[in-house]
Amino acid sequence: MAAMTDPVHDELLHRWHTTLLAARDGAPLPDPRPYGENLLARWAEPQRRYHTTAHLTAVLDHIDTLAAYAEDPELVRLAAWFHDAVYRPDRSENEERSAALAERALPEAGLSADATAEVARLVRLTVTHDPRPGDRNGAVLCDADLAVLAAGSDTYGGYARAVREEYAFVPDDAFRAGRSDVLRHLLGLPRLFRTPHGEAEWEKPARLNLAAELERLGM
Repeated sequence: MAAMTDPVHDELLHRWHTTLLAARDGAPLPDPRPYGENLLARWAEPQRRYHTTAHLTAVLDHIDTLAAYAEDPELVRLAAWFHDAVYRPDRSENEERSAALAERALPEAGLSADATAEVARLVRLTVTHDPRPGDRNGAVLCDADLAVLAAGSDTYGGYARAVREEYAFVPDDAFRAGRSDVLRHLLGLPRLFRTPHGEAEWEKPARLNLAAELERLGM
């Protein structure tokens, strides 16, 4: 009997292969597949409920929507692959460890030093989601990562539930307080999105979702 294939896995692996080859300018260097398989295994770890391959796919899709705003969309896509590659909800250094993974893996996979440094910088930027003015790559990655905040009510509700499941080890009262602080911080920002598309299409629904969740938490 032929082995079962996973179309989501295969599609993501194809996207990884295409992106890495474009970013390294087609140089005849190591096979991209083992690197993609390693990343996909990380994104499928059992402790994940929101930061899964579904989130990776969504971020990559949003980058496709925003690609015209980026200086180098292929490097932004690579940063998306690495931005939650290391993810433990009980630790605070996930982004730094994910950036360090990119710094180790990408030169082996054939990326230049400058391109690797840019990918790692973008991964670290997802700690704050606060790109500097004129940082086009950073604006695209951060907007793509936060686009879930503007999703329809069902999708947003699923996102909020999945985040709670990732933090199942946190007692309810502590989670509600911490989550409420995050929501208030986001609502207090002058703007959530930095690209023209994000500002026009996602800013208002995201704020409505955040305010509604804060109200549900009752904090």
